[in-house]
Amino acid sequence: MINFNEEIKKFQPNLEVSQAEDEILKNDLQDMTDVIEKLLAKDTGRYGQTFIQ
Repeated sequence: MINFNEEIKKFQPNLEVSQAEDEILKNDLQDMTDVIEKLLAKDTGRYGQTFIQ
């Protein structure tokens, strides 16, 4: 039978996953709110101003 506590103690995260996570967190990615806000701002002539107060 599998001893989960022992397996968790032996677990070592994959370096590639850790490196990918670091790179993803370093990038300032836009989310959908940012994209919609820019589209609305462009459309209304208020480019560069935020709608969310």
